[in-house]
Amino acid sequence: MELFEHSGATVSADRPLAARLRPLTLDDIVGQDHILGPNKLLRRAIEADRLSSLIIYGPPGCGKTSLAEVIARATEKRFERASGVLANVATLRTVIGGAELHRQQHGKGTILFVDEIHRFNKSQQDVLLPHVEDGTITLIGATTHNPLFFINNALTSRSLVFELRAHTEADIRHLLERALARDERLLAQGVTCDADAILHLARLSEGDARRALSALELAVLTTPSGDGATHVDLETVQESIQKKAVVYDHDEDGHYDTISAFIKSIRGSDPHAAIYWLGKMLYAGEDPRFVARRLVILASEDVGNADPRGLLIATAAMQSVDFVGMPEARIILAQATTYLATAPKSNAAYMAINAAMNDVENGRTLEVPEHLKNVHVKSVEKAEAEGYKYPHAYAGKHVDQAYMPCLNRYYDPSGQGYEATILERMQRWEGKRPESEPKACAE
Repeated sequence: MELFEHSGATVSADRPLAARLRPLTLDDIVGQDHILGPNKLLRRAIEADRLSSLIIYGPPGCGKTSLAEVIARATEKRFERASGVLANVATLRTVIGGAELHRQQHGKGTILFVDEIHRFNKSQQDVLLPHVEDGTITLIGATTHNPLFFINNALTSRSLVFELRAHTEADIRHLLERALARDERLLAQGVTCDADAILHLARLSEGDARRALSALELAVLTTPSGDGATHVDLETVQESIQKKAVVYDHDEDGHYDTISAFIKSIRGSDPHAAIYWLGKMLYAGEDPRFVARRLVILASEDVGNADPRGLLIATAAMQSVDFVGMPEARIILAQATTYLATAPKSNAAYMAINAAMNDVENGRTLEVPEHLKNVHVKSVEKAEAEGYKYPHAYAGKHVDQAYMPCLNRYYDPSGQGYEATILERMQRWEGKRPESEPKACAE
């Protein structure tokens, strides 16, 4: 059950490209700087061979198994691996027995890497617990699921938990270019790849390095060689990853034009167009979290108090997208998009804060009225004596009280949706203001 011999196994050329390019050291790992960068806790623990049990989780192809194999090469401990799908209780007891024997004979512990540990049931996890607790086993569990929901609290509380993030587009491009420059089989075939083909693979892999490398290898294997060389173009790559390229440059006009069309379609209350532009972005490999963030902004800027539920739905969508991931996240984004597109619209809150900040920026700063200053009083009666009317002392009724030394109108409800109620309420309050109220602020 050994992962490989520590004397340094050679990588078989018959293995898939993604396996041949697994990193050998921490410096070979692309991305994950938030946990593996210089002086980060996990990196220090691996380099010092002082690793405690840990659980790593993240989306497919983000490097969970690669990280485990780097640890295997770096540690002097015995290294075993098991599958959350295949290993049963009997298998685990065999591994534990071997770990105990190795500890007695050599005085060294055993690292057990369990891939897809979320597949272990409670009994399997309970078998590991006492041996993790006494140090016989140092557990490395890998999962695509949030361990707080799928792994026993007893195990997570005894482990460090780290999240591996999906690779960025730049990470995938780097990995593909490194494969072309380093892999012996690709070099022997004289493989070259057009830049737009590499870019297409990077965008469509959705942060999954294994998927990108497998698609590149398929493209190479299905491209006829000529004069001892193999050239891979965009058309071949489109077939290998089974998606056509669309005109959508993430850092150029295609990106900004499409997100602009998406936002303007929602603002213009056209759910059909909004869904189309959303579909185009997701098909082209846009980060769904970017779309979700824009929906949150739009919910306040363009829907606002005409439908306050819009912000709740957009915020819930943003959190859900991050938790669920693609491809299911597309459904959540579609729900939020269609809700916001069909909601009544108002930019009154957006205009209000812009106008207020513009006044401050242009020097129209106002002093705080005396009755509103932070005077420490011990009772409502004392506050009233100081000139401040405590609204809750008036049975929830609107209190006629000046909150600015002069009057400026910033928030003008549109009368759309719920803002019709807000507008009626504000008009009722304004009709009750006494003539002694402060006058409009001077221009």
